[in-house]
Amino acid sequence: MLEFEYLAIEGVIGVGKTSLAKLLAQRMGAKLILEEVEENPFLEGFYSDAERYAFQTQIFFLLSRYRQLSNLFQGELFHRGMVCDYILAKDKIFAYLNLNDDELSLYNRLYALLENKVPLPDLVVYLQAGTDFLLKRIKERGRPFEQAISRSYIDSLCQAYNHFFFHYDQTPLLIVQTEGLDFIERAEDLEWLLKELANPPGGTRYVNPKGR
Repeated sequence: MLEFEYLAIEGVIGVGKTSLAKLLAQRMGAKLILEEVEENPFLEGFYSDAERYAFQTQIFFLLSRYRQLSNLFQGELFHRGMVCDYILAKDKIFAYLNLNDDELSLYNRLYALLENKVPLPDLVVYLQAGTDFLLKRIKERGRPFEQAISRSYIDSLCQAYNHFFFHYDQTPLLIVQTEGLDFIERAEDLEWLLKELANPPGGTRYVNPKGR
């Protein structure tokens, strides 16, 4: 039995973080917290005209993520165990990738007011994959507003995520190379990951299924 008060799953669009979060929450008997992606009214516009909609999209996500995570301090929710499919800190990955200098300056002022008001996870699991793998997964799941995402944007996101988590030290971090894994269809893949989670790192650890 995994024992985490707060476990977070991260990764680039299409890597499977939400599906894995659902599986782990079920195994742990924990509360599941999912990012409110499709509720963002600016997201479809962003994928078709990033320059025009980037700031509105980013601020909506920042405030939505903050509202969800800051509520974890209230009541008994934070004490019953929780699995979340994002962390607040990843919001800055998209901000630095998509905002211009003036927008970023205003964004950073707002982010600084919010970041210390949300709890940190006991462990972050970063699901890592390459651009080809992610584009295939995005196409397969068929969300209409994601079909306009370009290869260059996903490639930029992969580089930005890898850079971010290479320097990440806010919490223990498990980096999982996911290409070749299918946690939903292959029970042995999920069991392998559960064994890795049962021995969480004190700092950062990288695991690759090819080495098992």
